[in-house]
Amino acid sequence: MTTQTNTSARQEFSIHPATMIGHLSLTVASLDNQLEFYRKALGFKLHWREGNRAGLGAGGKDLLILTEEPNIKKYRGVTGLYHAAYLFPNRRELAIAIARLFALKYPNAPTDHILTKTTYLDDPEGNGIELYAESPEDGTWAFKDGKYESYRADGSWSNGREPLDVEALFKHIKDDDRLDAPVPPELKIGHVHLHVRDVDEAVNFYHGIIGFDVMGIAKQFQMGFVSAGGYHHHIGLNTWQGRGAPPPPPDAVGLRYFTIDLPNQQALDDVVARVDAAGIPSNKTENGLLLYDPSQNGLILRTA
Repeated sequence: MTTQTNTSARQEFSIHPATMIGHLSLTVASLDNQLEFYRKALGFKLHWREGNRAGLGAGGKDLLILTEEPNIKKYRGVTGLYHAAYLFPNRRELAIAIARLFALKYPNAPTDHILTKTTYLDDPEGNGIELYAESPEDGTWAFKDGKYESYRADGSWSNGREPLDVEALFKHIKDDDRLDAPVPPELKIGHVHLHVRDVDEAVNFYHGIIGFDVMGIAKQFQMGFVSAGGYHHHIGLNTWQGRGAPPPPPDAVGLRYFTIDLPNQQALDDVVARVDAAGIPSNKTENGLLLYDPSQNGLILRTA
């Protein structure tokens, strides 16, 4: 895992540094359409399908679980998923993924964050997606005085949201690379980014109770980042759907939950004890301990 030099706000308790985001679970209106998109446009593998549910990923553990429900729709101005960010092992694999989208003429927005190279898109039902690879050799970013700033390796300033040099990225593609090949087995969820009703409230939950370290809060962008082990962010938080935004209605497409994977039972027990001490309701499920953040975004605590 790539680390960077931001000074994180630490507390007496910090979640285990090997904690990762496991998989994402979405409610969808059309399972068939979504499966076609994730397999054809993103190169995901179908791991299993049972009735109205299916699991996809890179051939190992599920990265995405889809559940079809009838008579549901997309809502605006509510909390929930901003995007799920899938981390590729290198620029070549990211280049193949973006070239596939270009070949299909699927709308996406290649962006250079300096510390990462990425593209953004939505699935057919409006769920946000980020595809990215780490590029710390190009520079880094930092939060200073409540502002987000990015710096290239030569020390020059960047806004961190430059257009990606796609032609340069595509030079990493080899002559025998196939654009219809599945995603590499190393693919994983690098982070999730959530719409919340209040950034400070969300940070107090994910930092103060769950135990992630605060990597920065940018008041000007209405966002905050938290992580484990010094990573730039495992969870992003923003109020871009409006401060005080309500949770989505029951008939909404979108996020059901995401999993926080802890490396061992003791690490999990430590977090669960803090959840219980805070009086936060939770339910044991076959996947782990389900609870909700103050904005009613679902998360499951479990061992990896």
